[in-house]
Amino acid sequence: MASLPILRLAARPAASTLCRPCTRTIRRAPLVAQSLSAKSSFSSSAVQRSSGHEEETFEEFSARYEKEFDSVQDVFELQRNLNNAFAYDLVPSPGVVTAALKAARRVNDFPTAVRIFEGIKAKVENTQQYEEYLEELKPLREELGVNLKEDLYPGKSDSPYTSS
Repeated sequence: MASLPILRLAARPAASTLCRPCTRTIRRAPLVAQSLSAKSSFSSSAVQRSSGHEEETFEEFSARYEKEFDSVQDVFELQRNLNNAFAYDLVPSPGVVTAALKAARRVNDFPTAVRIFEGIKAKVENTQQYEEYLEELKPLREELGVNLKEDLYPGKSDSPYTSS
């Protein structure tokens, strides 16, 4: 049944003058093809727009995030700024951590304040660096009443390799 309409189309006489294609479009077709081929391809025509960006120094990074944390108004902004700060391949300076802890206290978010120290622990290279951060931030932790996860849950290990 499906082949019957195809056979009818093949058996039809030539098209009448009413169905004849417009010759104007045929004449314009080569011009369109020429203009399209004259343009360069998409991949080679990309303009370099990132040349104006310079690499940010650690001091500029620290100053920027201290300013960001000083202007935090709610928990969403605090957590967004923390995610952005910890996404870099560096450990935030104690000044940035101080600003983040004060922002967490300002928006009354105790769990995030505890998690800041967990983030530091995950980012530092060894336990000595983590102990130095804890020592430097101890007065602020005591002032704000922020406990460490190790203090809240003694005996629990975060390592998947130890059995408890």
